Amino acid sequence: MFCTCCHGHLGSMLSCYDAEVSYDCRTDTFLARYPPHGRRTVVIEGVEWDRLRPPPMDTPAYDLHICNCLNDLQPCDHIEIQWRRNKEFPYADDQVDCANFIFGLLDTVVVQFNQYTPGSRWSRAILNRKDHREEGCDTGGFYGGIRKLKSKDEVQRRP
Repeated sequence: MFCTCCHGHLGSMLSCYDAEVSYDCRTDTFLARYPPHGRRTVVIEGVEWDRLRPPPMDTPAYDLHICNCLNDLQPCDHIEIQWRRNKEFPYADDQVDCANFIFGLLDTVVVQFNQYTPGSRWSRAILNRKDHREEGCDTGGFYGGIRKLKSKDEVQRRP
């Protein structure tokens, strides 16, 4: 997986994409090829070692990760959540720092993403803990599975 970090008006988030990676022994860096938001492949040269990591789970990039942690979430947990622009794109695993979780009626959990401006369309997702499915729309993208990060090693530092 290739890790990218977004900084700007939306906040800061670590995103990981499945990538084809090749090593350049002359520079001790990598070349990464990945399709982040469409069919055109992006090629990034000079990728440092700390921006690579193995896939976090055995779920292929186009498949929804089955969540087994929704009942265990606590405020300030670190999680990864699958997100994709639309149904044609693969999921990226976005690492969310210190998300807030509001446990509502009818087995719902509201995930509030602290890196986004409150009120923006990306600042929260409402998930069903018992029957979790992909949620979203074509204008805001789709949220998929959630994985709770359990150790300090899993909580990646931003590149």
